[in-house]
Amino acid sequence: MRSLVGLVCVIVAASCYLYSLSLYLPAGPRLRPYQTADKQHVEPAAAESEQQQPADSSEEPSRLKFPSDLDELRELAELLQFYKTEHTGYVLLLFCSAYLYKQSFAIPGSSFLNILAGAIFGPYEGLLLACVLTTVGSTMCYLLSQAFGKHYIVNLFPDKVSMLQRKVEENQDCLFFFLLFLRFFPMTPNWFLNMSAPIVNIPITFFFCSVFIGLLPYNFICVQTGVMLSEVSSLDDLFSWERLLQLLAIACMALLPGALIRHFSQRRLKLDAPSQNGLVADKKVL
Repeated sequence: MRSLVGLVCVIVAASCYLYSLSLYLPAGPRLRPYQTADKQHVEPAAAESEQQQPADSSEEPSRLKFPSDLDELRELAELLQFYKTEHTGYVLLLFCSAYLYKQSFAIPGSSFLNILAGAIFGPYEGLLLACVLTTVGSTMCYLLSQAFGKHYIVNLFPDKVSMLQRKVEENQDCLFFFLLFLRFFPMTPNWFLNMSAPIVNIPITFFFCSVFIGLLPYNFICVQTGVMLSEVSSLDDLFSWERLLQLLAIACMALLPGALIRHFSQRRLKLDAPSQNGLVADKKVL
């Protein structure tokens, strides 16, 4: 009971911090109720006349919320890009805080934030930021599980935890590569691996490094998608030869690390065939 109260206190404190941070949102553009992501297609003359008109009281102020679809993602990216020109530090702090909040408490939707990182910060800074935040957030989830959640996770997922424990023990001699394999080819969801890692005695150093390296291809694809979404204004831009070659290069770079780990795992790791419980079965491939 004490661990549950402690976890609730941590969640409430983090939520209050994130909410208070959003209250310091600088003055920004006010969006009309009917304004959508296709606003860039407005005729130049109409756009010029619209800029000359005073702001209408019926316009809605800009609001911050976690995106749930691509339209909301593009709208939020445009809003944060507007703020980033004059409030770079605030945008960086807000983005990092929101990312760590979702990652630490295993809230779905980190892929949208990875895409948002590419749209706001560009391909290189966005990728570095996504990798660092994913690793730090997953490690915070690891520590929260270690401090508050061991008992509840074992009670909720007894079969999965025992199976993962057995596989970790079987691959102790090459544990780091086994963790990389789980990230490249997830036999169990990342959120479950983050929470169950301290329970099955995975060292935090192995965990930290495996998250940073193992999720690099996934983060790379998401960030590059965000970069392209911020640059694409029509379907013609999306299906240009330059864009298609870029997508091909992204796919090759993302598949190469996974292919190397898979080649290594076939010779060294003790892995089982997939089963119905979401982890593994009892038949060894080696």
